Amino acid sequence: MGFDLIIENGSLVDGTGAQARPAAVGIRGRKIEAIGDLSSAESARKIDATGHVVSPGFIDVHCHSDGALLNDGQHAEGVLQGVTTEIIGPDGLTYAPLPRDKYLMYRQYLSGLLGLPPKDLDFSSISSARLNYDRKTACNVAMFLGHGPVRLNAVGMQDTPLRDDALKRAVRVMEEAFEQGACGFATGLSYYPNSFSDSDELVQLCKVAARSDKTFSIHTRNHNTDRAFAGGGVEEALEIGRRSGVKVHIEHYRTSADNAGRVDEILEPVEKAKADGVDVTLETYPYPVGSGYPLAHFPSWFHEGGTDAMLSRLADAETRAMLIRELESRDSSVLHSYSWTWISSSHNRHLEGLSFADAAAARGVSIEEMICDVMLEERLSCGLRGNPPQSAQLWRAVEEDVMTLLARPDYMVGSDAIPVGGLVHPRAYGTFPRVVGRLRRRYGYPVEQVVQRVTQNPARRFGLADRGEIREGYLADICVFDPDLINDLSSFEDPMVHPVGIPYVIVNGELVVDESKCTGVLAGEAAETV
Repeated sequence: MGFDLIIENGSLVDGTGAQARPAAVGIRGRKIEAIGDLSSAESARKIDATGHVVSPGFIDVHCHSDGALLNDGQHAEGVLQGVTTEIIGPDGLTYAPLPRDKYLMYRQYLSGLLGLPPKDLDFSSISSARLNYDRKTACNVAMFLGHGPVRLNAVGMQDTPLRDDALKRAVRVMEEAFEQGACGFATGLSYYPNSFSDSDELVQLCKVAARSDKTFSIHTRNHNTDRAFAGGGVEEALEIGRRSGVKVHIEHYRTSADNAGRVDEILEPVEKAKADGVDVTLETYPYPVGSGYPLAHFPSWFHEGGTDAMLSRLADAETRAMLIRELESRDSSVLHSYSWTWISSSHNRHLEGLSFADAAAARGVSIEEMICDVMLEERLSCGLRGNPPQSAQLWRAVEEDVMTLLARPDYMVGSDAIPVGGLVHPRAYGTFPRVVGRLRRRYGYPVEQVVQRVTQNPARRFGLADRGEIREGYLADICVFDPDLINDLSSFEDPMVHPVGIPYVIVNGELVVDESKCTGVLAGEAAETV
């Protein structure tokens, strides 16, 4: 019997970190059936990979494409980077498991981050949520159980601790979700309702994750720090690992423009926790600033009651004035450093790409007033991104730190992509070719090492069955790239530009990128976990 596809004459980098070697890869159906000399084998199609690396498809461990994939399963911005599996629901911000009324509320609440997917979808369980993506997307989808839905099921959008009966309800939700294939438990303690929690609550929830051998993925706290061990931050995350026994994964943990060059300093508490027996991994992305949505900057009381209550507060003159005063007193310097990335309505779409300062000046109001106005007018459906440093030297110092971190065996890459809007953060289009191409070459890292960080590392950490390596019997998720050409073209000024140097991407044995163009094939599966 012949093969469906043979990739020949390439340099095989199998994802394990082993040295590249010449070998052909034979694919039959969904799986890799043979590796080696296949020169005499027959195949329905052969790809000549001369001068190219043949590697496992890249795995994005942190992507906010939950909604975007439901609106456009082709997901060109991901698969054209060589990404064959995305893990959605990081930061605990996702739709499942939620009954219909809570899905519709949280859909609107998260729209500044995730866009607006169809209303008529079933997210009542992890099982039903997985079916919304299975064979309906070009890439595979794995799914975190989010802290947000866990809390919404247990107590709603209320600032109350999970104790007693509420905690029991949360535990039942978690146990069922892990049985149904959630690949881990995620929270983001800059976001709500997650930030209503305290460290004790998270320890109890993480004990459930630990019993199911699931990893706890955490965006560290900067809200309600008085409720946290050691005031939040990485120390809280690591203490949760100590007390619960859960495996800890720290999201987008890297230096920034404020502490570039101080890698050893940020890793000191991590190394101490590892010495105490805490199992810790981390991720990074290769840009000096991030993106998000305005609600992450609003005070805790504003979020109670959910979307309708929040919109009522924005519409009430007295409450709005109090909110603006609080924003001015606690967050002004941060808010002054952002630009709009997307606005849902045509009425305000002209603001996309404008800095907050320019948008406020155009309206003749303060930045805080402008944000409140736009959020009310758009029913929260608006997003933001940071403005990068003007100094190229500072930017490069952050990038050098990123590659120093990726030299460690406990690091991997999560794009933190938010692929929604008209002027997105460039990481949605360029993260993986930037790391595997531009930065690998600039700083002289071995291609085998970098590939291992974006393939085998995440597959093993999050239990993605039969993925992350080129191995006989594994699923055929493969990226073919030119190691000398692969490069990101996405910039802050022109972000929605696809990379170069990645001519072929295969998902479950099917070509989703052929000669650098999307094929339209929706071969992605709801990834199974072990």
